[in-house]
Amino acid sequence: MTFVDFREQELSQDTLKAWVERIGWEAVLNKRSTSFRALDDADKQDIDSAKAISLMLANPTLIKRPVLTRGQDVMTGFKEADYQAWFGL
Repeated sequence: MTFVDFREQELSQDTLKAWVERIGWEAVLNKRSTSFRALDDADKQDIDSAKAISLMLANPTLIKRPVLTRGQDVMTGFKEADYQAWFGL
């Protein structure tokens, strides 16, 4: 397992696109974050996949954390039951 702090280490566009393709931008973009609330109203309107990716690349704190990947599987956020299933506990 590898820990990457993508606020410190730049996240590649290809990686972010892959996450969005696998679980959808809605699961990756954290609309509850203070970073999202601080965006201009125009940035918060009419969000689609391309716009979400652009916003998250410009503002990595918009990405719901943590992000777990295993092969092609991706999971964001923390829910105990999901973690238990993910790790087979």
